[in-house]
Amino acid sequence: MNPMSPDLRSRSPLLVVALCFAVIVLDGYDLMVFGAIVPVLLEYPQWGLEASELGIIGSLTTLGMLLGALLVGTLSDSFGRRRVMLASTIWFSVLTLVSALAPSPEIFGLSRLLAGIGLGGVMPTAIALTVEYAPAGRKQFFNAMMFVGYSVGGVLAALLALVLIEPLGFRWLIAMGAAPALVLVPLIARHLPESMTYLLRRGETGRAEQLSRAYGLAPVAIAPLAGSGRGAVLRYLVGPGRLRPLALFSIASSAGLLLVYGLNTWLPQIMRSAGYPLGSSISFLLVLNLGAVAGSLATASLADKLGSRFAVTMAFTAAVITLVGLSLQPNAVLLYAFVALAGLGSIGTQILVNGYAAAYFPDWARGTAVGITLGVGRLGAVVAPLMVGLILESDLGFAWNFYSFLLAAALGLVAVLLIPRARQDAPVASHEAGVSTMEH
Repeated sequence: MNPMSPDLRSRSPLLVVALCFAVIVLDGYDLMVFGAIVPVLLEYPQWGLEASELGIIGSLTTLGMLLGALLVGTLSDSFGRRRVMLASTIWFSVLTLVSALAPSPEIFGLSRLLAGIGLGGVMPTAIALTVEYAPAGRKQFFNAMMFVGYSVGGVLAALLALVLIEPLGFRWLIAMGAAPALVLVPLIARHLPESMTYLLRRGETGRAEQLSRAYGLAPVAIAPLAGSGRGAVLRYLVGPGRLRPLALFSIASSAGLLLVYGLNTWLPQIMRSAGYPLGSSISFLLVLNLGAVAGSLATASLADKLGSRFAVTMAFTAAVITLVGLSLQPNAVLLYAFVALAGLGSIGTQILVNGYAAAYFPDWARGTAVGITLGVGRLGAVVAPLMVGLILESDLGFAWNFYSFLLAAALGLVAVLLIPRARQDAPVASHEAGVSTMEH
């Protein structure tokens, strides 16, 4: 059934969660499988790569994601989030397949850069749709349910790498991240609803109200808005009282993504440098993502009850404590416990930051706001793979990898503490911007 058909029946918001979850699984798989194959690529004789060169390739992917989050996330508010989700999924799946077939490290790096544009566009779009369709009082939990797909993708990547990397090699593992799009793209086209606020800006009030009833949302959640263009949304976000939180969310996102991409790209190789065999090193990646799944759902539920600000602060604090523990090279039991907590402190923290930002800004500016915070935040993701690659090639030692992550976690914690408390104003018309100026 077309999601815009006039006979749309009652649907659960969990349908939106499930479809966005599935796309984010592919996003997470792409990142984690690269981390899993880094030790193999370092020993691949045809390419002869050094750790710093692989760090550059890892940073190229995140640079593409930065561009994708800034460009595609903003375009979703102008051209529709459903359409952008479809285009981004097709784009990154095709380029992922190209990277799996790459004959040289140069083409491999270029295809990873281009694939990153699609991957970067998926994330803010999925967050914006999930939060828009989530029931009141459950937005952080629904966002976490969707976003744990990132860690589920990491778990799948780690498990497949443990079993298949030796018999099949790294190319097949990469290609497996593109194949699910053959099923997923038709499902998104058929069942993913369009953003209600996007429809309202186009004057399609009837369709927006239809979706509101079908998904059991309160009519006030889609109060009609005056038409707004992309420029008006940007002017609103950089206006008085909003530029500061936008900048602080971007800093917190940058810190969180540095942790996510630093740990997931390099953790297996960091642990190999400490003397662990390849299989055990990849198992740390598995534990990291399992910890992220369990921790993210628990803390997201806490965020809905006690507030996003409190939950994000606790998550960054947990990251700081955990990274100190990892730098001390504890015994095996504590080591695995700290790695699991690091999953919460990295991926789990970033999930909470994303959900906090999505709930903080108005519905009609959500895609652009999250796109900006994630886009600027990708600077941390760009820096992380290269930074750790350089540390591994230096004589600084094992612990310095975790010291660098520790500084990022502390920066993120400070940024969150400085974000002004959210406030709820009555919606008023803005003649200058042509949009409602309801602020959260």
